[in-house]
Amino acid sequence: DEMETCKMLKVRKKKVRKKPEVIEIPDTLKAKQELVGGLIEIVQYDDVLLVCNEEGKILNMPPNLIFEFDYIAGDCFIMGEDINTGEWRDLTQNEIETYSRELDRRSYKWIEEDRSPRREKERGERMRGKS
Repeated sequence: DEMETCKMLKVRKKKVRKKPEVIEIPDTLKAKQELVGGLIEIVQYDDVLLVCNEEGKILNMPPNLIFEFDYIAGDCFIMGEDINTGEWRDLTQNEIETYSRELDRRSYKWIEEDRSPRREKERGERMRGKS
């Protein structure tokens, strides 16, 4: 039975518009797919693995993490990899701290604009003044 023998993985989850958080998930494909909302794509990220939705951009998921020439769309998480066995593993405490800062730094910053009628009127006057 998969659930009886299933080990748990300590990962760093990064939801869109949220701060990174540490959670434990079952080390199963299903659990990983549920976390990212679909098919998973695993990307080497420094010395850990970043797991995201393979179709995040195709499905128009909102941007989450920004990189130099690309971005991750939708929820994602990072996990460790044992380089000797190739198996997935918990993040170490040091990796959790390092990648918390890193994920926060790369997080797409959402700016909620004030859409009050007064602001819309000012915006409209500014736009007309430019033409």
